[in-house]
Amino acid sequence: MRQAEITRNTLETQVSVKINLDGTGVGRFETGVPFLDHMLDQIARHGAIDLEVVAKGDLHIDAHHTVEDIGITLGQALTKALGDKKGLRRYGHAYVPLDEALSRVVVDLSGRPGLEFHVPFTRAWIGQFDVDLVNEFFQGVVNHALMTIHVDNLRGNNAHHQAETVFKAFGRALRMAAELDPRAAGAIPSTKGAL
Repeated sequence: MRQAEITRNTLETQVSVKINLDGTGVGRFETGVPFLDHMLDQIARHGAIDLEVVAKGDLHIDAHHTVEDIGITLGQALTKALGDKKGLRRYGHAYVPLDEALSRVVVDLSGRPGLEFHVPFTRAWIGQFDVDLVNEFFQGVVNHALMTIHVDNLRGNNAHHQAETVFKAFGRALRMAAELDPRAAGAIPSTKGAL
């Protein structure tokens, strides 16, 4: 079963993540950051991943620690759920539009953390959400899932649409990369024999 449950407790946050890579897109989110809940739901639904995230953080300061630590914990859960990575497709990509916005995300379950993040947000805040935290979230994911992600917003005028296309595209790209490839015969998808 490609499932995992990870809890991370620090002096700043308490985060619990449950994930099932072979789910149907069911999500439950209680992070205290409503816009992030909305974005996590995009990952679950468009990634066909069952995902539960419950977090309590020092939101009286701001949402930075909470968002970053959710990314870290999700990355740890992904690592555990992916296991030895035998038989995976490894690579995934997606283009997702939303009205005027279009984003592309490419994922490599490489075993090496790397983030290329190119999203020229048209404003600094989406409601009460600081758009800088999108980058922080994905940095936490890649550092702890040991994956490479290229995120490019190709166009967009509405910052909400820009962010939403990024999270939807990440969900779809992750879904593709994490799929079991029936032609791979359980092999590690690397000439090194390890990821």
